[in-house]
Amino acid sequence: MVLANGKIINLMKSKIIPIIGDASFRRFYRFKSGKISKIIVIAKKEKYKNLIAYSQINKFLRDNKILAPKLYEHNFSKGFIVIEDFGDLSFHRVLVNRKNKFTVYRKLVNFLIKIQKIKPKSKLNGIINKPYKLDKYSSRYLHLESDLFFDWYLPLFFKKKKIKKIKVKAKKILSKLYNKINFSNSCFVHRDYHIQNLMKINGNVGIIDSQDALIGNPAYDLASIVDDVRLKTSNKLKKEIYKYYLRKTKKKYRINSKEFSEDFNILSVQRNLKIIGIFSRLFKRDKKNIYLKLIPYAWKLIEERMDSKIFSDLKNILDENISKKIRKKIII
Repeated sequence: MVLANGKIINLMKSKIIPIIGDASFRRFYRFKSGKISKIIVIAKKEKYKNLIAYSQINKFLRDNKILAPKLYEHNFSKGFIVIEDFGDLSFHRVLVNRKNKFTVYRKLVNFLIKIQKIKPKSKLNGIINKPYKLDKYSSRYLHLESDLFFDWYLPLFFKKKKIKKIKVKAKKILSKLYNKINFSNSCFVHRDYHIQNLMKINGNVGIIDSQDALIGNPAYDLASIVDDVRLKTSNKLKKEIYKYYLRKTKKKYRINSKEFSEDFNILSVQRNLKIIGIFSRLFKRDKKNIYLKLIPYAWKLIEERMDSKIFSDLKNILDENISKKIRKKIII
């Protein structure tokens, strides 16, 4: 028996099935309530982000006609919520063995554009009395994310003295790059817009894992889907997706295409540095090895996006200190 919103949910009559979790501290269970399949999300750590923020952001998306999981019941103090079940058909599964991937990616880009047309609010109401504050991206956030690379990945290979030397130099370079970003923080940024968080639901697209959303740069989520570390795609396909986005979005992105491209490349490099750091942390701190195999491809994505003069200083410091052999290494 589970108490939620003052109601008793009788789970004794339901078959509760554990679901393989993600990279967070949450646990997921599927059960049937009548004919409706629902998901129990349990979070013992980071309850506010994983339960309250997630529920408020999902409500905000649903209020704006974006398919996100509906909240059925909650007991935030006890660390769980009951939400709508979107099933198991992610767009990763849809795309992984598909030959003509571009038709699917067009649909995902159209969905992203629909999200970006929402007027973002700094305060979201509706789940608890206290409104949830949707922060804006800033250099601080960008550095907090890319710092994960220095704090978790580099210690797998180097001693503290060398790490400090690399970090100090690289952060100065990254600061200059982050300050070069051209477009203002003007739209809703999911922050993890990749094909395992996009679900196929009766021919429609649904989105999960929105708890880290911010108001930010329009190129961020585009970089997340184009340079998605979870599925290797050709440079030709990446260019097609990117060009399709430009054709379908605001005219100012096309008029200022050089500046938009610069933002895209900077944010892609920043995001993949963060991803390498997160995957290293999952291995070192949480004993999750599954994500290590994705690190070499994340490096490849960084290298390809650094093929521009603005990255010459960053490329030099990374090349001087982190060999190709290290970048390809998978530690188990």
